[in-house]
Amino acid sequence: MTTLPAGRRHDLDWLRVCAFALLIFYHVGMFYVTWDWHIKSDHAARTIEPAMAILNPWRLALLFFISGAAFRFASDKRGRAAMAGNRLRRLLVPVLFGMLVVVPPQTYLEMRYDGVIGPGVWPFYLDYLRLEQVYPVITPTWNHLWYVVYLLAYTLLALALLPWLQALARALDADPPEWLVPRPWLLVVLPALPFIFFQLVLAPRFPVTHALVDDWANHANMLTLFLFGYVAARNATFWRAVQRSLPTAATLAILLAAGLFCERLWRGSLPITPELAELIRLARVFYAWVAILALLGIAQRYLNRASPALTYVSEAVFPYYILHQTIIVLVAFPFVGSGAPVWVEATAIVLCTIVGCLVLHEFVIRRVFFLRPLFGLKPVAPPAVANPGRPAPENG
Repeated sequence: MTTLPAGRRHDLDWLRVCAFALLIFYHVGMFYVTWDWHIKSDHAARTIEPAMAILNPWRLALLFFISGAAFRFASDKRGRAAMAGNRLRRLLVPVLFGMLVVVPPQTYLEMRYDGVIGPGVWPFYLDYLRLEQVYPVITPTWNHLWYVVYLLAYTLLALALLPWLQALARALDADPPEWLVPRPWLLVVLPALPFIFFQLVLAPRFPVTHALVDDWANHANMLTLFLFGYVAARNATFWRAVQRSLPTAATLAILLAAGLFCERLWRGSLPITPELAELIRLARVFYAWVAILALLGIAQRYLNRASPALTYVSEAVFPYYILHQTIIVLVAFPFVGSGAPVWVEATAIVLCTIVGCLVLHEFVIRRVFFLRPLFGLKPVAPPAVANPGRPAPENG
């Protein structure tokens, strides 16, 4: 039997925090690249696109792996009914609140930027809530909260299949593939094969939409990672193999990142045949897996320790995630057409986003008992209200 003992995986907690923190800077970057986004800076160019492109393949894929592992630890301690209730409270409630309150400012400013509407928040909001589609984008919308929507869908699916998933995980824990440990290259290669298959078969037919109902290639990738995380979470053989494969995975990740960076940097100046373009796409898929594997190994080796800071930021990251993109758009919009230097603009957006998330989480969300569930935090008891008809207890 090679099941890890029950308890928190602090390395996965740290990775989750780092991945969410990276999203703040990534979404600030989306204001400055030529890719489609809600609004665009006057300074938008291809300058930072190579760096953004080497983060794209693994930044959210890693979160789905970690979410699958977290689901394993939680579902091992709770029954299906309790787990379903908990996840609906912690995921569905923030999505609904986000779509009705947090996300609308993004859509309003996007429509203003595109020239679809003029100033006037209240008329926009009434149209935003209508079931008829008034705007070029679907409303109400979840925008960056698609990750939470997908995570909720995968969680409910996993709960429906939980007896079979538990049987599979326990069978692998009890009779693990020990041949993985002395052959670390197998862990580098074998788990990447499904994702290569998805790229070859599904990706050409189903481009990424984040719309839930038609995003089949994206679902295949993210749900597979979620299930990988579930099965691997407590399997000691897997984690020993992760450590053994770390040098190989890290080396490949660095080499592939450098190659993909250069390809993006010189894109347009090199002759790219359709066959070479497909090979680059497959390299990107393989890079995503080895990068995740390397990050898991690094975190296991250096970050698997508890700290008060980790406890605090582990709670904070979800409210930060819900808030950050709306704050970015709100702060960035006045800079459009302002003529401000790019360094002033970018510094202001990053600082305002971080400070805004910090202040709202620390002084409002985590301290106001009825706001906590709206941002995915565990509820706390409301403050006690003194009963004026009851005498106060005597001192002494």
